[in-house]
Amino acid sequence: MAFHAVRFPLDVALGARGGPERRTDVVTLANGGEQRNGRWQHSRRRYNAGYGIKSRADMAAVLAFFEERRGRLHGFLWRDGLDFSSNGAIPTPLDQLLGIGDGAHSEFALVKRYGADFDPYLRPITRPVAGSVRVAVAGTEMTGGWSLDGATGVVSFATAPASGAEVRAGFLFDVPVRFDTDRLDVELTSFEGAEAPAIPLVEILP
Repeated sequence: MAFHAVRFPLDVALGARGGPERRTDVVTLANGGEQRNGRWQHSRRRYNAGYGIKSRADMAAVLAFFEERRGRLHGFLWRDGLDFSSNGAIPTPLDQLLGIGDGAHSEFALVKRYGADFDPYLRPITRPVAGSVRVAVAGTEMTGGWSLDGATGVVSFATAPASGAEVRAGFLFDVPVRFDTDRLDVELTSFEGAEAPAIPLVEILP
């Protein structure tokens, strides 16, 4: 089992369907009330790439990609056409708060915040796009003095940010996924047409 840092064919991915999934237990009480418990700390995304197949060439590219990944065996990168940026557009160094400096800690993990101040969800970002990450400390962009682990999304500073200094970042990112099937069911609809109704993918959580 390995992770291949290659992206699923982008033109097919942009036509796919999918989104986040959560796991919640709901127990109905005798009086009609409910008790609810969220079993997962983080949401997990699922996609169906079959909707993105538009031609025989698309299908051939996906088939080759599937075979190289050995079905469910190896993970890979996926571009979610709806959610791939720290601010929904071109990243800026002030997009997301990673933490507050204390003068001692020098490592900060990339996260994306969803929701307002009531109960925001902080999603770990483990596969930032190389060259897209911009970092700021205390409101000033840092053009040096830091490095990024592209396999974990952790930003490391040569000198720990000063106490009270906000550490922020902007970035593009991919989703680490794997195929959720070991079988492709392909149909040739015409000389240049092909379909695969179900090509399920599931996110690999940290």
